[in-house]
Amino acid sequence: MKFLIASALMLLAPALALAQTDAKPAAKSETKAAAKPAAKPAAKSEAKSAKSSEKAAPKKAVAKSEPTSSRTQLKSATNQVAAGIIAAEAALSPAELAIADRVHTGRIPCELGAFVTVTAEPASPGHFHVEGKGFKYFMSPVATTTGTVRLEDQKGGAVWLQIGNKSMLMNQKVGQRLADECMSPEQQLVAEAIKKNPPVSVLEPMSAK
Repeated sequence: MKFLIASALMLLAPALALAQTDAKPAAKSETKAAAKPAAKPAAKSEAKSAKSSEKAAPKKAVAKSEPTSSRTQLKSATNQVAAGIIAAEAALSPAELAIADRVHTGRIPCELGAFVTVTAEPASPGHFHVEGKGFKYFMSPVATTTGTVRLEDQKGGAVWLQIGNKSMLMNQKVGQRLADECMSPEQQLVAEAIKKNPPVSVLEPMSAK
């Protein structure tokens, strides 16, 4: 009887060993199969979070761009108002424009070898650039009671005076004469005529008849 039991066990031993080896790969395959579905949802959740962050980024950019555009519009509007004010201030009266028509322009020689260049500003009728060595002014005409042509640069404190036979440039802020005895071709003719026929002084005694 014992011999029969022992022989039965010996026959069953290889079958048990095969069953255990078959069970191990099955367990491994089950663990792998269980691990794969768990990894996929994690990957999907990461992709969704990345997409949501990408969608959220443009909203921030749009929110930041709106104040910038409004500031740009405000600056442009301010510049337009400032340009309108400057243009209104630069507008001259008919009397001032008439004075501007009498201004001698060009490179005008002065005493001591100096020169003053007077140039009309095309963009602003009646205004002039008056420049020379060490100075440059933007001037507009000012009416006078004597009929003298007078140009002023109020910011720079400079004055250009033009009479029949000469012109002169002064800086009123420092009380300095920058150029004197300046003569355009027209003024040179007047100066020569005065030399030939000097005007009679009211201080000279009248000749006896």
